[in-house]
Amino acid sequence: MFKVIRDLLRYNREFLAGFTLTALVLVFAALHFWTPYPGYNLYLLPPDMPPSSEYWFGTTSRGQDVVWQLSEAVWNTMSFGLTVTILSRVIAISVGMVSGYLGGRTDRVLMSINDTFIALPNIPILLLVYFVLREQMTWPLLAVCAALLGWTYDSRLIRSVSLSLRTREFTRHGVFSGMSTWRILWKEHLPYVLPIIFFTAMNNLIWAISLEVTLSVLGFTDINRPTIGGMIYWANQHQAIISGIWWWIAFPILSIVILFLGLFMLAMSVNEYVDPRSRLDRMGGAA
Repeated sequence: MFKVIRDLLRYNREFLAGFTLTALVLVFAALHFWTPYPGYNLYLLPPDMPPSSEYWFGTTSRGQDVVWQLSEAVWNTMSFGLTVTILSRVIAISVGMVSGYLGGRTDRVLMSINDTFIALPNIPILLLVYFVLREQMTWPLLAVCAALLGWTYDSRLIRSVSLSLRTREFTRHGVFSGMSTWRILWKEHLPYVLPIIFFTAMNNLIWAISLEVTLSVLGFTDINRPTIGGMIYWANQHQAIISGIWWWIAFPILSIVILFLGLFMLAMSVNEYVDPRSRLDRMGGAA
């Protein structure tokens, strides 16, 4: 996997640009560990101050420094997205590889479950879960619920790759040598699936962050926990645009645009890398 990333950084400018943008956002988010103004604290600073040398991104109507609040908000939003992505990748990999390799009745049962989840509308279900568990709802629980809805399309893609791998010669050799199903999937098949997993992970991360921002803007999450969507929610509640406090909304939107652009470029670059002809052309191996 590290060799793939090294080749992409060396030969693919889009991947390098996406990697740089994403890394800048992550570095900015990590700065919240040194914040002098925790995101939960209110009215520590003069409200509604425009961007200046003292307050780079200005302050909010709630007396918060936008720079430090946005740093923590990006970190929390990214943490939610990564949690959803990791959990959904575990489900997608397990279902897709087992279904494609074993086939038969196992494949039919798993794909029936998969197709059932595909048919479910994501946001209405999450809203229903929120209203039912409003008192107990935390961001880890919401992340688990989102992960249970975000693996279906990717598991089908992984299954299609696994279907082709089970007929390969090295798979037959593994079976004849007495390797267990788990060992064949882990040692023989997983390396071939990793580039696809990385590509789908980038897309799933974009989806998960979009989901969190949407729910937070609507007020269907813990609105007191700093997130990008939560910042926009409170800005709307205080009518920031009407009041001329444009920086309260502009900088969160700018951060999410930069993050999405970086992740999108990473996803497209990996998708191109998966195609052997495009990869050889990038690396100068094709005429």
